[in-house]
Amino acid sequence: MKHYPVIIVGGGQAGLSASYGLTQQKIKHLILDRGDIGDSWGKRRWDSFCLVTPNWQCRLPGFDYDGNDPKGFMLKDEIVDYVKRYAASFNPPFEGNAEVYKVYRKSKEGDFYIETSVGNYTAQKVIIATGAYHIPNVLPMSKGFGNDILQIHSADYKNPEQLNKGATLVIGSGQSGAQITEDLHIAGKKVFLSVGTAPRAPRTYRGKDAVEWLEDMGYYDQPIESHPDPEEARHKTNHYLTGRDGGRDIDLRKLAYEGVELRGQISSVGKGMVHFSNDLKENLDSADATYNRIQNNIDKYITTNNIDAPETTRYIANWHPNKKNELPVNYAKERITNVIWCTGFKVDFKWVEFPHVFDHKGYPTYNRGITKEKGLFFLGLPWLHTWGSGRFSHVGKDATYLTDYIANSLEEETVETCLNRK
Repeated sequence: MKHYPVIIVGGGQAGLSASYGLTQQKIKHLILDRGDIGDSWGKRRWDSFCLVTPNWQCRLPGFDYDGNDPKGFMLKDEIVDYVKRYAASFNPPFEGNAEVYKVYRKSKEGDFYIETSVGNYTAQKVIIATGAYHIPNVLPMSKGFGNDILQIHSADYKNPEQLNKGATLVIGSGQSGAQITEDLHIAGKKVFLSVGTAPRAPRTYRGKDAVEWLEDMGYYDQPIESHPDPEEARHKTNHYLTGRDGGRDIDLRKLAYEGVELRGQISSVGKGMVHFSNDLKENLDSADATYNRIQNNIDKYITTNNIDAPETTRYIANWHPNKKNELPVNYAKERITNVIWCTGFKVDFKWVEFPHVFDHKGYPTYNRGITKEKGLFFLGLPWLHTWGSGRFSHVGKDATYLTDYIANSLEEETVETCLNRK
C-alpha cells in the first residue's frame, strides 16, 4: 500500500492548483483522477461551449493566460489545452483512470485510507477537489414522457445533430439551459424553453465587460461570511450570459420574439401533455431585475470614484408573455421529440466516509476548505471562501491558502513526532 503525505482526489484546475502549491512547498503528493487531465472540460461540455468569463481571468497559480485574446472567451478545446499546458508546466504526480471508491480512517488519529480502482493508498492529508457537479439531476416527472422521446441531461448534450428530428424542450434556464437553447435556435431548430428562476447578467456595460467592472469593485473577493445568506449563495444558480462570438447577453425575451416558445417552470408530465407553472412573467422580470441591479451597482461605483465612462444605456424589454405562454404543451402535436434536462447536478460524497463533515443535504461543511476532520480538506467548490472560489480566477488563492496550511501542519506534526520520540 503506497503512502503519501498528501493525496489529492480530482485533477481539474482545483486539484492541479493544489499540486502546484505542494510542489512549491516540496511536499510529496499524488493526484488521483477518474480520467485524464482536462477531461471534465473536454468530455462533459457541448461542442460550442466557451467560457463566460474573459480569458484574462484565467490565472492558475504560476500560469496566467498567455494568449493573444485576453478579452475573448476560450472555446472548449482551448480550455482543455490551457489546463493541459498548465499541468505540463510543472509536471504534477498524476495517476489517471483511477476511480476512488472510498476515503476513510481505521483510527481517529491514524492515516487516511484511499481505496481505488488502481490500488490502495494511505495518506496523512487528503484534499477532495472533485467539484460539486457529480450526478446529473433529472426530475422524476421525466418518466411521464413516452419512450419515443429522446431525453438527455445537459452533461450529455454535444450538438443539435445528435438529436431526433423535430422540436426540443429544454428544461431549465441557467447557464447551460440558456446557452443550449441559443445553440439549438442558431441551428434553426424549434425550441420550447421551460424558464426557471436563474438570474441574468449584462455582458458589457458602459464601455467594459461587466466581469471587469465586478472585478474592479471587489465582488469576486467578497467572502462567504459577508453574504446575507451563505447557504443560498453556495447553491444558487449562476447568472446566464455567453462568451459566444466574442460575448453577448442572452435575452430570453429576444429569443421568444425570434420564435423560441417560452413557458414557466415545468410542473407535471402525463398523457401526452407537459404542464407548466404560471410563473414565466415573474421569472423573466426577476432575471431582468438582477440585470438592472448589476448595472445600478456599476453606475454607483463609476459615480463614487469619478470614473470617465460612456453614458448609461438601459435594457428595454421588447417582448412580454401572453395567455398562450401559460398553456400546457401537447408534445406530440408540437412534434417535440427531444427533452434536454438542464436542471443541474447533485453532489455525491458518500465515498468520503466522515458523516460529521457533511450537512443534511450531503454537502461538506468547512472553513476555507478546512473540515472538522483533521487532515481532510475540500477545494474547488462554489463560495469555498469567496464569490470567485472554484473559478479560474480565484481557485489558485484558495489552493495557496490550503497548501500553506498543510505545509505548516505537516511541519508541526514532524516536530511533535520528534519530541515524542525523545
